[in-house]
Amino acid sequence: MANHSRSSSLRPKIGATVDKLDFDDHRKPPSTNDGVESSGLGGLLRDDESLLSNVVDGVIERDRRKLRLAITKYTALATALLCYTQFQVNAVATAGELSQYLSIPLMGFLCDRYSPRPVALLSAFSSGGGYILAALAYHQGPPAHGGWPVWIMVIGFLGVGLGTCTIVLGSVTTCGKNFGKSRYRGLAVASPIAALGLSGVWISQVGGRWLTEPGRGGRAGNVDVYRYFLFLSGLAIGVGLVGAVALQVVNEEELIEEAAANQMDRSERLEENPFLHHSTHDRPVNYRTMSESRSLNPSEHNQQPIPDASKKTLVLNNEMRRFLTDPAMWLLAVGFFFISGTGESFINNFGTIISTLYPPSTQIPPSNSAATNVSIVAITSTLARLITGFGSDLLAPPTHPSQFDHRAFNVSRVAFLVSCAVLSALFQLLLASSLVQSHPSLFPLISALAGYSYGTVFTITPIVISVVWGVQNFGTNWGTISMVPAGGATVWGAIYSAVYQLYVDSGADTGEIGDGLCYGYACYGATAWGMLASSLVAIALWVLLWMRFKKGGIIV
Repeated sequence: MANHSRSSSLRPKIGATVDKLDFDDHRKPPSTNDGVESSGLGGLLRDDESLLSNVVDGVIERDRRKLRLAITKYTALATALLCYTQFQVNAVATAGELSQYLSIPLMGFLCDRYSPRPVALLSAFSSGGGYILAALAYHQGPPAHGGWPVWIMVIGFLGVGLGTCTIVLGSVTTCGKNFGKSRYRGLAVASPIAALGLSGVWISQVGGRWLTEPGRGGRAGNVDVYRYFLFLSGLAIGVGLVGAVALQVVNEEELIEEAAANQMDRSERLEENPFLHHSTHDRPVNYRTMSESRSLNPSEHNQQPIPDASKKTLVLNNEMRRFLTDPAMWLLAVGFFFISGTGESFINNFGTIISTLYPPSTQIPPSNSAATNVSIVAITSTLARLITGFGSDLLAPPTHPSQFDHRAFNVSRVAFLVSCAVLSALFQLLLASSLVQSHPSLFPLISALAGYSYGTVFTITPIVISVVWGVQNFGTNWGTISMVPAGGATVWGAIYSAVYQLYVDSGADTGEIGDGLCYGYACYGATAWGMLASSLVAIALWVLLWMRFKKGGIIV
């Protein structure tokens, strides 16, 4: 291992708050005279003033750039060239994250009530307009030199986050409802989620090959952020318009009728239920109650038919009430909080964790750089989504009478949930045991376990929701659960930052040399043990959930 002097600017300054990948506010603007590599991306950022800029520099190398979200990279370049402060950088990033997470329940509600088509159309205007606004703000230059104020960029990324949420949720909801009775519902739900992770592959290629500024010697230079944002704007508008036409739920009326009939099966007084106004023969067995289907005739109840729109509203309101008051939902949601929060926090902060594994005078090897681990997380997360979606289809028990099962054994979908929690606990145990501190080469293994468990939980959770609570109100139900990671990541991110900063400020037994760096196990050890305890709580909650389903005869 080469004993080069590692720039202390890669570490946070004393007194500074450690957050995510530490995009430092003391960065210098990249020089326009820097040499560029033939790949066209090697010189994207020539700023070594922070860990995040170092991560971005590594990510955009030719052999690594495929697996990092292009938006993250070029936003970092844009903010660097605009000379934003750390607070302003965080404001832009937080705006996109908050609008993406907090709008999910509302967008899911709109998908269920009005179909995914208008939601996809909203995505076209929201993301498209947001990127245009960001492009124009970038084109105007730094605010200190007469450019637009930072709040315009914040508004732009509010629109980007909202648009990203709407098109992804609309796609997942459409797949979930259209393939709700299919044997391969898991793969159908996992596909758009996996596609989101893979979108950065070709987007990065486009940005690095065809949207660059002229470099020296006729070679490609830095990515032209202005043109790149305009490209993303056009792409978002195009995808949103296609979704507004193509995202159609087939036979939604039958889904509503089935949900209404199931509600009547759960009611002890059928004569007081006004949902159905015609006979419903050949209805599948209700998997929740496993009761026989019953033919219903409105003349038997002396009920007047009610309009379809009103019936749909009543049915979905009842489905939402049933979901929110079901103790099983809370077991699932709280477990999801504990698992997703620790996973998000680790992915956001492993750049600084890696830097604590090596003495300040030691160069971090490329095989264990933050960029390499970003790629590992992206690969394993995407593979986990596809494998889990397809694997649950092959191994989980059928939940519909039309699905014939000739297998000798079945694996419950909740078992997939518990297994991902076990993987999460395993990588946190490796981190907490200090083994990686003495063997830093094991860190890529930890990243692989984290990526796989993270991808699994975000795939199997919506599948379980669609199986247990049905697909009629799937957008609202999954949207409600999807808010959970934001809170979990915030809590564990704050805990990690507080522990790290505590040892940066104290310098006790950490290899502190006075320039704000933290080296050693103490920088993250307590947090790792806390995250391990969090995963164990999630395991316990999901085992209880599994037992509850089994006791109630609910096939999952």
